[in-house]
Amino acid sequence: MMNPTAALSDIRVIDLSRILAGPYCTMLLADYGAEVIKIEQPGVGDGTRQWGPPWVGGESAYFLSVNRNKKSITLNLKSDTGKAILKKLVADADIFIENFKVGTMKRMGLDYETLCQNNPGLIYCSISGYGQTGPYRKRPGYDFMIQAQGGIMSVSGSADGSPHKVGVAIVDITAGLFASNAILAALHHREKTGEGQYIDVALLDTQVAWLANVAHNYFATGETPGRYGNAHPNIVPYETFPTADGYIALAVGSDGQYSKFCQVVERLDLWADERFQTNANRVRYRHILVPLLQDLFRTRPTDAWFELLIKAGIPVGPINDIPTILNDPQITAREMVQEVEHRTAGTIQLLGPVAKMSRTPAQINCAPPTLGDNTEAVLSERLNFTPEQITALRKEGVIGND
Repeated sequence: MMNPTAALSDIRVIDLSRILAGPYCTMLLADYGAEVIKIEQPGVGDGTRQWGPPWVGGESAYFLSVNRNKKSITLNLKSDTGKAILKKLVADADIFIENFKVGTMKRMGLDYETLCQNNPGLIYCSISGYGQTGPYRKRPGYDFMIQAQGGIMSVSGSADGSPHKVGVAIVDITAGLFASNAILAALHHREKTGEGQYIDVALLDTQVAWLANVAHNYFATGETPGRYGNAHPNIVPYETFPTADGYIALAVGSDGQYSKFCQVVERLDLWADERFQTNANRVRYRHILVPLLQDLFRTRPTDAWFELLIKAGIPVGPINDIPTILNDPQITAREMVQEVEHRTAGTIQLLGPVAKMSRTPAQINCAPPTLGDNTEAVLSERLNFTPEQITALRKEGVIGND
């Protein structure tokens, strides 16, 4: 399973996280070669194992999406023996990650202050809805409600319609990205100093952080940002346009690109008009320019516009559905869809790693594990448990019969 030449091949992660943000983070670390031992509740496992349909070989598609390259062991953390086994696993681990409610780890005696006593180099990451501090810290937090509370829904959706969430759990995904980034920084710090540290990642902080230019528009003007549908608050024309048979996405990001666009579509009048010669003016007069462009794009089908504009180097894209993009030749060439063998589902498809590294490429080495797939192997190989001891643990309910 492990690739000894991978970037993180010498790193071990104990993963108590479940659902999406934490598992996405540990999946990224596993792609880079870290050994990720996923701790799951006996008989139940990660809650997303039940988040179906759809199902593939008895596993939910949701669970399969973020748990590749990991080992699964079951461990009853309500028992003293279960907690003692976990502490032994953490004692020589590099990273510990959890996403329980604030205070849960402290009550269980599994908080950073406790675990780092036997492992001062431990990097401990907690992901929660609101973080470990602040007046909201004890509230539960989920992606959808954070999108609502964090402001992104107020600027998503049509200008005259209702607020909309993003079509994927983008707060969870980006929280996992922020967490993995911080963990890698902490590993670099430990390499220099030998010191581990505690990392506190909040879903709300995550969402606020990527308000980016929208937040800074408010800082600059004091005006509440609104919804622009598929348009851009700072760039025009930068939105979808209806064609004779569908839609196309146009992304003209500079005055030079706009001038060239007007030449290519044979509408020099749209450049000659001084109201449209600078982006600042195009933003100011978008209510005049955009309807003119809408009328223009309706005169030809999508494919004709795409061929014309892409040949001229104008940034433009089709609006693909999911099957179309997942079967796109560019996605195929970049190995963004890969096949792997799963123990119960047979051959399954997974999304591939994003970053292409020349010396230590991220890889999919194994399919997401079934519940407790690696319990015996981890206990025997890492903690030297005998078969008799493992059998006794099953009888006591410390580990599952999975």
